[in-house]
Amino acid sequence: PILPVLPYRDLEAVIRFIRSRPRPLALYLFTASKAVEERVLGTCSFGGGCINDTIIHLATSHMPFGGVGESGMGSYHGKQSFDTFTHYRSIVKKSTWLDLPMRYHPYSESKLKMIRKFMK
Repeated sequence: PILPVLPYRDLEAVIRFIRSRPRPLALYLFTASKAVEERVLGTCSFGGGCINDTIIHLATSHMPFGGVGESGMGSYHGKQSFDTFTHYRSIVKKSTWLDLPMRYHPYSESKLKMIRKFMK
């Protein structure tokens, strides 16, 4: 799959762009602005996502993952109906001032060793 990275200058144009299309399964927002974060999270409908990171919200079994509208599905009857039709949106927020270089390519042997240690 292709993951587009779309830079922007006008936040309202971005919100209109997102809202004019089917609701995405995930949204990843990179910003240091609390106001931008609140505006996007408050006006855009999507399955789950991250602030200042990508994909990591899938790594925890304690956060639900799923879509809304065309990007989601579930079951119903009894409590499952409530759970299915109540959307719990997962968000991971990462600081903008610290990032681990081992997360990024190129992967040296020492980086791979560290990653393998964390994966155990």
